[in-house]
Amino acid sequence: MTVINRIVKPTTHRGKRAILKKEPKLIENIKQILCFKSKKTSQIAVDFMKDLHNLKKPDAEMMQKKNDILPFENITPIEKFCLKYNASLFMIALHNKKRPHNLIMGRMYEHTLLDMVEFGIENYKSLKDFKISKISQGIKPLLVFNGELFENNHEYSKIKNLFVDMFQREPVEKIRLQGLEHVLSFTIIENKIFLRSYRILLKKSNSSIPRIELEEIGPRANLICRRIKLASEDLFKEACKKPKELKIKKKKNISIDNFGTTFGRIHIGVQNINSIQTRKMKGLKKTMAEKKNGMKRKNLENNHIKSKKSKINSNNNSNNNN
Repeated sequence: MTVINRIVKPTTHRGKRAILKKEPKLIENIKQILCFKSKKTSQIAVDFMKDLHNLKKPDAEMMQKKNDILPFENITPIEKFCLKYNASLFMIALHNKKRPHNLIMGRMYEHTLLDMVEFGIENYKSLKDFKISKISQGIKPLLVFNGELFENNHEYSKIKNLFVDMFQREPVEKIRLQGLEHVLSFTIIENKIFLRSYRILLKKSNSSIPRIELEEIGPRANLICRRIKLASEDLFKEACKKPKELKIKKKKNISIDNFGTTFGRIHIGVQNINSIQTRKMKGLKKTMAEKKNGMKRKNLENNHIKSKKSKINSNNNSNNNN
């Protein structure tokens, strides 16, 4: 049997750029979200998904047509879409009698499903219902998680990790106080996750630090975890691995203090003070007793070396005779 080579090289510059964008990188691009509408949806689920899409812009894309997709039964169509649009996150709005007002969130690894969670939406209030000024587009939100279940429970800790992947943007090294505009709060009580969105207001105060107030801007919803599909521990560890080139190597015997000053420690071997050349002075000349002790040590060392050589020669002679 012959194997057909199906690797097609790009024929245009545009095709080459598209392939280069999808290539693996040491520092990956910001994760993109694909938003789908299922064949049967409710207006509440679609509106909630649109609100999350607006918060995630410009790193999110809304698919306009309805798709006959049921992720828990067949994930293959979503995997194909994510591969086509180079997206690693997805959301899909669903609705049926048993599970009304559904929203499924999930993520991919190597263009295959890693994990996904199905949420039921209750007490929903959209962005439009809050008649106040909104945040600017592309703002990196502050994520706040309240509740012990996010730390103690295995499933909810993975859901927390999924929320962080969904709403975080590019990593930031320095923070400007005026750039903090948006807070997303996730509070878990029993099996419900209360999602709240706030705008940060910096008010005048008597000190140099401004007084901070939070103003709810929406969306507001209570999420009920209905179904969950988690990745195996081995697959999750592999997905979280960092390239060797990005790992910071620890430098031995180097430390940095609180002021940023670098200190180095040097280890010196044992020094023979007697063999060190010192300044030639009459007061530093060796006495006769020191000279005699030095001569005795040299003679002992020479005798020891000679005895070792004689033993080796005798052993060689005996082996040759045998």
